[in-house]
Amino acid sequence: MIEATSLTKRYGEKTAVDDLTFRVRPGIVTGFLGPNGAGKSTTMRMIVGLDAPTSGAVTVNGRPYAEHAAPLHEVGTLLEARAVHTSRSAYNHLLALAATHAIPRRRVDEVIDLVGLREVARKRAGGFSLGMGQRLGIASALLGDPATVMLDEPVNGLDPEGIRWVRSLLRSLAAEGRTVFVSSHLMSEMALTADHLIVIGRGRVLADTSTEDFIRDNSTAAVRVRTPEPARLRSALGGPGITVTVDATAGDALQVAGLTAAEIGRAALQAGVELHELTPIQASLEEAFMAMTGDSVEYHALAVGATTTEQRTAA
Repeated sequence: MIEATSLTKRYGEKTAVDDLTFRVRPGIVTGFLGPNGAGKSTTMRMIVGLDAPTSGAVTVNGRPYAEHAAPLHEVGTLLEARAVHTSRSAYNHLLALAATHAIPRRRVDEVIDLVGLREVARKRAGGFSLGMGQRLGIASALLGDPATVMLDEPVNGLDPEGIRWVRSLLRSLAAEGRTVFVSSHLMSEMALTADHLIVIGRGRVLADTSTEDFIRDNSTAAVRVRTPEPARLRSALGGPGITVTVDATAGDALQVAGLTAAEIGRAALQAGVELHELTPIQASLEEAFMAMTGDSVEYHALAVGATTTEQRTAA
């Protein structure tokens, strides 16, 4: 388990992490989300003692990281996949890490096979692709068979098969009762992998909730409707809090907000309006994330086709 209490980190006048309090529980995959500059990497570094908090505290499995006698057995981390001695082979890199905790050589072989690096294990890590480097970093994180696993952007550089493998790995680790804490900008993957989300913006906690509840609470429920009588349907659905718009992504379909599919179907039946489609629209995690964090984005790119004047106006 990871527990942070009033965790704060300042660099001069800049506050990177601002009074964060959260708990990462075992047995589930917890996603750690936030825009660039939100403080995710700084928070992860403080969890494993690479940065000291200005105030507040964070513990892993009940103790500060520095107080664990054998930290590799407590928490396995992937913060920077390229943090390896480039002239060492993948095997020797893991063997050197294992020696610091008296981890047997057979465990090195186990994690090499687990991450799929057996064929390149004796090659220099400096020549690895980004995806191979990620696999080596994950092997390093799992070397001590830790109770807690913390990974920063673990699918970065992986192909679709590798991404699917990481998803399965994280879920299997959580199923074993481990604490799994993972940061990623790949929202579609987080939606498939994470059971719970901690979302931060400008160093503060914006949400600490289940993935399902986060999507529901930060998106507008809508229903896609197709009918040969759109004008009559609009009249039948009129009322306070109800909006009917053209769904630009679906041709001539309408998008109705403020009513359930059952309520729309009932109103259409009473008005004698023929319906060809009645489909509830499930918002994506990306849409919900953008809705919540829009005001917390530190850097805004110029939209395609926008002028410099428009960018200044938007700012």
